[in-house]
Amino acid sequence: MGQRRTFRVSILVASLIIAGCSAGNDPTSAKPAEPAQAASAPAAPATSDPVFFDDFNYADMAAFNANGWKARTETGHPGIKGAAWSAEGLSFHSDIPDTAAGAVRMSSVTDGTGEKTRQTQFCHARKYREGTYAARVFFRDEPNSGPDGDEVIQTFYAISPLKAPMDKNYSETDFEYLPNGGWGENAKPAMWTTSWDTFQLEPWTKVNEFTRHEGSYAGWHTLVLTVADKQLKYYVDGKLFSEHSSAVYPEDFMSINFNLWFMPKGADGSLGPVDSPELREYREDIDWVFFHEGAALATADVEARVADMRGKKVAYIDNVKEQNPKLPSPCGL
Repeated sequence: MGQRRTFRVSILVASLIIAGCSAGNDPTSAKPAEPAQAASAPAAPATSDPVFFDDFNYADMAAFNANGWKARTETGHPGIKGAAWSAEGLSFHSDIPDTAAGAVRMSSVTDGTGEKTRQTQFCHARKYREGTYAARVFFRDEPNSGPDGDEVIQTFYAISPLKAPMDKNYSETDFEYLPNGGWGENAKPAMWTTSWDTFQLEPWTKVNEFTRHEGSYAGWHTLVLTVADKQLKYYVDGKLFSEHSSAVYPEDFMSINFNLWFMPKGADGSLGPVDSPELREYREDIDWVFFHEGAALATADVEARVADMRGKKVAYIDNVKEQNPKLPSPCGL
């Protein structure tokens, strides 16, 4: 979610030519691909381990929701004041190159005003804490249409609800890519990782650890976070990106989330949207997401397990137990 937003929590990450900073071309043409006509039926479970995996092979929103995903519709932070959050920005595509079964796409639009800004977020159940989180994500440096330059945030993260200002049980772990800079750190592209202990919006107060690596991360990247032994380790394409300490170790169960939103002007020195009334659209694609409870896996191990499940035609599996009673999972800040 964000690193130092006066509206929501999130991320940061320091400057290096590391972690697979390679530019990539858009995997699709300017026109959106047509939605998949049919999702593969899940095969018999490939493992009895406490694993969650989704290959994002869906025909429609109903099938997506049936597997525990929901789109955010709650207004509010983060992002441009007055912006809508809507499932309209979610679509499913079977023909995206370099994917086995297609991907889910987030598409967010803005003209710089709240009235014409639509941001996108989707969330899974709040039952994840210690273990390995991973996703394969396609980031972009430029909008699909319209003028470039908006401070846009492309993410993969896990989060628990903030029950009260400076809630000591609050937990959040973030990967965020900012292709046009933000948070007062110049306009150069950078990846951020942030681990949160707690925060409050008014007055803005935060307790977190973050890292920022400057450089383009356009294209496909495998993002892995291990939460184990009172330490958080973030990896990009198998290379260690950052390590955060026990001071920001997750204390509560979190939901797995992705979102795509626009930074408002003035948030920690941010420049916000470009000065143009023209509508622009940004996109982020997710090939798959994975979680293994209670184990810190290397990126190669994650990729091998994903390949094994795909080889067995497993499009979706969820062996991670809910808490008892089941925890509420709001899809919002």
